[in-house]
Amino acid sequence: MKYTILRILLLTCFISILSCNHNEYLQRDPKNIIGDEQLWNDPELIKSLMANYYDRLPSLHGVFNDGGMTEMDNAMWSGHFDSNWRNDFQYGDDYGRYWDYGFIRDINLALDNLEEYSTEIDEDQKNLFNAELRFIRAFVYFELVKRMGGVPIVTEQLIYDFNGDPEYLQIPRAKEAEVYDFIYQELEDIKDNLASNNGSKTRANTFIALALESRAMLYAGSIAKYNNLMDSPITLPGEEVGIPAGRATEFYNRSLTASQEILQNGNYTLYDENPDRGMNFYEMLMDKNSNEIIFAKDFVTELKPHRFTFLNIPRSLSEDNEFHTNVTPSLNLVESFDYLDGSDGELNFHDANGDPIVYDELTGIFENKDARLYGTVIYPGTTFKSAPVEMQAGVAVWDGTGYSYQSSQNLGENYSDGDLWTGADGPQDNAQNVSNSGFYLRKFLSNASGASLRGVAAENWWPWFRLGEIYLNAAEASFEIGQMDIATNYVNTIRKRAGFPENSIENITIEDIRNERRVELAFEDHRFFDLKRWRIAHEIWNGDENSEQAVVYGLYPYRVVRPGHPDNNKYIYNKLRPTRFRRARLFRLANYYSSIDQGVLNNNPKLVRNPFH
Repeated sequence: MKYTILRILLLTCFISILSCNHNEYLQRDPKNIIGDEQLWNDPELIKSLMANYYDRLPSLHGVFNDGGMTEMDNAMWSGHFDSNWRNDFQYGDDYGRYWDYGFIRDINLALDNLEEYSTEIDEDQKNLFNAELRFIRAFVYFELVKRMGGVPIVTEQLIYDFNGDPEYLQIPRAKEAEVYDFIYQELEDIKDNLASNNGSKTRANTFIALALESRAMLYAGSIAKYNNLMDSPITLPGEEVGIPAGRATEFYNRSLTASQEILQNGNYTLYDENPDRGMNFYEMLMDKNSNEIIFAKDFVTELKPHRFTFLNIPRSLSEDNEFHTNVTPSLNLVESFDYLDGSDGELNFHDANGDPIVYDELTGIFENKDARLYGTVIYPGTTFKSAPVEMQAGVAVWDGTGYSYQSSQNLGENYSDGDLWTGADGPQDNAQNVSNSGFYLRKFLSNASGASLRGVAAENWWPWFRLGEIYLNAAEASFEIGQMDIATNYVNTIRKRAGFPENSIENITIEDIRNERRVELAFEDHRFFDLKRWRIAHEIWNGDENSEQAVVYGLYPYRVVRPGHPDNNKYIYNKLRPTRFRRARLFRLANYYSSIDQGVLNNNPKLVRNPFH
């Protein structure tokens, strides 16, 4: 009987197999894999892939990289002692190294797939996606060339054919100028196809392409000019490093043309919503309706927040039970902000005899400074989120002949006279998680409720490009080609927004432009590359322990204790080199171009090493 049942079951299975459609049975679509035809014919899926690529756009000290921000001269690290190496290091041969050909491959593969599989989407939309991918690739190549010099230009997939000889995959480095030419040509070719994105600040559009063009061509022009003004220009025989001086004007003109196209037709404006110039500058980067932002990386608390505020808010104002205080601006940066009367920004804390100048208020020493200082730095006597930031290093006790500076180890403690000794926010020397420089960062700190809580975090965006930079790019490019009136006008426009009077600069110099970039664009991932392209990084960060530029300095406020004297309970300031800042910045000629990883060189013998490596 049991054999009969088994025969019936086998017969049923056989008939079932014969009766089914073989093709449909064997070719069912998987439920957990998206095929190429599905992906590249669904605009929403393509946008999803594109979001991953936008998220991978590279930077060195940008996108809220608080560690990187402390590795120059604009700030020092005041966070946990474990990371104090940022105050005690020299730029290594591989500092800034970037060689992400995995990303280049992903983009090239996407471009090929878009061309092959996208047969059902609108042609204009297909052209838009193509242009966005090429914009991202141009952005990556700019990051490559400004760190490494000329690199292999690869615009298609490199596929090994297993013939035993990989030589055909070994692409040599292009000339440095050729990479900049490639970036320029790509952006020129795609900018019109990006027009339908012109209302977006987070996806490439025509003016975002021009903004990249403006910045990249300015870099190329600078290298062509200033590298060749060095006593020994940094070059390689094949021009993988170094751009001929004769091309400087051409690159500057390209940059200026792109900048002026944005300024004249971009429908962007300098942020001007708050009559308080300092708050206006701060809010410019906080307000997501800001029409100054050209291109940004966005964050949303529910989906993708960031912890920059948690990591850098003054410790007494943290909503979390932990506080870090990582980035603390330097006196060097604070003094680069001029006074509104046009005088140099060096602070007046000593008189001609070397005696401390007494101020009635903590903020007195900062009066009439460029309003961008307030928008960038929290300095003594100011507030954040409408709450006072309590900064006082200690008391200056008059001993009959001079002041004795006394600080408490207990933040927020009162002195024996009943008034404040050391503030709840320091500054405190050789301490962790409190300012060691005498300043806190305001720029990029979100004032939203919960922004300094790890469980909530912040959603203010990161500005890849904004109109303030474009004005300065245009100013520098026009200056370099001899259009002084135009350069002066652009710089004065930026300075007027910061509270300076009309035409505050009459006879503009390259030093004026360089300082404007330092103060306007502080902590926006420009300074390291600016000093490199001007070929002055090795002069500014020369490793001299007595240098005013290579060493990071701080400035501490003290309350005067001098009972019965008019100066009692007023304030004086003392400049110091914070103990935690242990080694002067040293940028060597070898740092103008990062070394190429030995593994990369081993895999491709056609690559030549960078100079000094």
